Amino acid sequence: MSAVVPAKYSDPMLGVDLLAHLGAQLVTVRRLLRVVLDQGVAIRARDVRRVVELTGVLQAELERRRMLEEARVELLERAGARLGVAPDAVTISLLEDVMDPETAQLAGRRSAELRGLLAELQREHHCNRALMNQELAFLDHLLRLTGEDGDIGYDSAGDRRTASGSKAASGHRVFDLEV
Repeated sequence: MSAVVPAKYSDPMLGVDLLAHLGAQLVTVRRLLRVVLDQGVAIRARDVRRVVELTGVLQAELERRRMLEEARVELLERAGARLGVAPDAVTISLLEDVMDPETAQLAGRRSAELRGLLAELQREHHCNRALMNQELAFLDHLLRLTGEDGDIGYDSAGDRRTASGSKAASGHRVFDLEV
């Protein structure tokens, strides 16, 4: 007679793999947050070279996150198969049924920390975008004040703009002289 393995604790490696994955997620999100915070400092200091340099670092970290996301999808598919639910329905609380209590508790803490860091990362990134938009709007304003005809660069949204009309039609008077 063969014994039926109960669902509870039936996949000890799932918990181990989940903890390892959450640990890797935390490492990369902390690195991303550090880059985004440094980028905010560089934007405020108007250090263009540093902003560009950090943008490159940010892109590399985002590529690491993309690979981690692929691993997360595989982990969710595995957990979903174990739990008998769709991968997108898998939650930490559902995973408690296939992990021992200590592993489940640690996974819950790591998951909560990850959610908090991701929320902070999103807030800081939005702040940086707002700062960059302000800087671009100011630059756009300065370029319009020059009254140059033709291509004047990018507007505050990063879209290519062209000036229309002549210097006289620009609405900005530098000197108001009559001869």
